[in-house]
Amino acid sequence: MAKENWLDLLGWNKTQIEDIRFAGYSYVKQGLYEEALKFFEVLVILSHKNPYDFQTLGALYLETGNNLSALSYFERALQLDSTHEPTLLNRAKALFLLGYKRQGLAQSTKLEGSSNDLIASEARALKLAYS
Repeated sequence: MAKENWLDLLGWNKTQIEDIRFAGYSYVKQGLYEEALKFFEVLVILSHKNPYDFQTLGALYLETGNNLSALSYFERALQLDSTHEPTLLNRAKALFLLGYKRQGLAQSTKLEGSSNDLIASEARALKLAYS
C-alpha cells in the first residue's frame, strides 16, 4: 500500500507544516515535552522526509524517559541524514540508557573526533559517565 500524501488530502502546504512546527517548538521552549510530543508525532506523518522532525521527536522521547521510542526515531532521522552529529550523540545517549553499553561507547568514541567541540566534549562526558 502506498503512503498517503496527507498534505494533498488535507489541502495543506508548507505554511501549515511550519505553523505546527512553531507550535511544537513553543512547547519545547516551555519545557512542556508531553504536549510538544503530539505536534512532532503529527509532523513525522505529514512531513515524513524531514530528519529534524524525527530527531526532535526522538529527543522529546528521550527527555520523557521513553528511550526505546527515542532510539527508533533517531534511527529514522539517521536514515534521512546519516551525518547529523546531534542525532548521533542523542542516539548514543539512548543506547546507554537502554543498556547497550558497547554500542553506546562505539558511537561516543566516533563522536569524540568531531570538529564540533561541543559534540566532542559531550561524547567524552558520555564515555566517562558510562565507562
